[in-house]
Amino acid sequence: MDLKKLLEDVKDNNLDIDSALKKLKDLPFEDIGYANIDHHRKIRNGYPEVIYCEGKSDEHILGIIEKMNEKESNILGTRCDKETFEKISKKYPHAQYDELSKILKIENEKINMNGKGTILIVTGGTSDIPVADEAYHTALFLGNKVERLYDVGVAGIHRLLSKRHILESARVIIAVAGMEGALPSVIGGLVDVPVIAVPTSVGYGANFDGLAALLAMLNSCASGISVVNINNGFGAGYLASTINKLK
Repeated sequence: MDLKKLLEDVKDNNLDIDSALKKLKDLPFEDIGYANIDHHRKIRNGYPEVIYCEGKSDEHILGIIEKMNEKESNILGTRCDKETFEKISKKYPHAQYDELSKILKIENEKINMNGKGTILIVTGGTSDIPVADEAYHTALFLGNKVERLYDVGVAGIHRLLSKRHILESARVIIAVAGMEGALPSVIGGLVDVPVIAVPTSVGYGANFDGLAALLAMLNSCASGISVVNINNGFGAGYLASTINKLK
């Protein structure tokens, strides 16, 4: 569909505004050869497209950023290594980077902090923090108040129980854990809000790079728990944001 013709139809009263908006929700994507950039994802889903940097060349990442930047979109990149960020920051000095979570951010417009409550991110151990921080920066970028409660795993459960008032103040909780992955089940038995479980690949051999934690979380006897993929902090932060913005 030609965008100019669509606008002319609205101007000439051949198409009402609501119908035009419905058509625009499927437009446009920009074909740059190696990527089809979905500029209107924010209209459909409420959030702009996110760049998964891992596996992409620096040239491709810079090319995608350039096209998104032309639309003055806020840009979030995940799994971005430091060397790639250094190249990006030379062209976009206002770009931000968190080395631990490998999150890249370019804010071209002020973030609308429209989350309804607090998203709380909890980890079993310190080794889980890189994945947890990916969730943290994602949820923050998407317009939420986010708090962190780290290293309160079941090996010393008194640490978690002493912070029960913080658990009870959250609207959504993201529980990040490796090893046997028991943390989300414990939290799920203490609160009345959605709990998003994130298994990490932290653990010894029988952890199977996070598979043991994933299966434990999928088999949790606590109600109200959803589970994302191994090390998927981004997915958890995105889902928590969606829940937190429900009326």
